[in-house]
Amino acid sequence: MGHLAGSGGGGRSFFRELGRQGCYRAGMWRRLQGQYGLDFPLIHGDAEAIGYPEASFDFAISEYGACLWVDPERWLPESARLLCPGGQLVFLTNSFLITLCMPTEDEMAATERLLRPAFGMYRVEWPGSPGVEFHLSHGDWIRVLRRSGFEVEDLIEVRPAVGATSSYPFVSVE
Repeated sequence: MGHLAGSGGGGRSFFRELGRQGCYRAGMWRRLQGQYGLDFPLIHGDAEAIGYPEASFDFAISEYGACLWVDPERWLPESARLLCPGGQLVFLTNSFLITLCMPTEDEMAATERLLRPAFGMYRVEWPGSPGVEFHLSHGDWIRVLRRSGFEVEDLIEVRPAVGATSSYPFVSVE
C-alpha cells in the first residue's frame, strides 16, 4: 500500500481499512487513531500549500474537507502536485443541485425550487455563518480539474437507498 493524503474529517471507515493495510494518512483526526488503534503521522496544514514534496502520495481523498471549504482553484493544483504519476484524487462534497435549492435560513430543508442562479455560482457565504463554501456546477468542476492536470474518470451522483433517512435538517431523501 502506498502513501495517502487526505483533507477534512470524513472517510472514517475508508481510512480505517487503509490504515489496517499499512497505508498512512496525513491530516486525519487524532481521536481516530485511538479509536481504531492506528499509528500514522498527522500533519495540520493548509490544503493550498501542503508541506510535502512533489509526487509524495499515491492517493488523495477529501470528503467534505478541502473540496467544500477551500477554493478549488487553489487546492486542486496542490493536490495534483502532491500526487505521483498515475495517482488518484477522490472527493465527495455537497450536490450542486441541493445548493441551488437551499434556503438561506438555518435548519431549513432544501426546496423543490431553484433559489439561486445555476450559472456563475462558485463561492457561497451563508448568513450568520463565518465560513465560506465552494459549490461548482459539474461542468465547472470538470474544467478546474482538467486545468489542474487531472483526468476525470467518473462523476457519480450518489442516490439514497430505498428506505433511507436523513439525519440532516437541510435535506430530505425525497
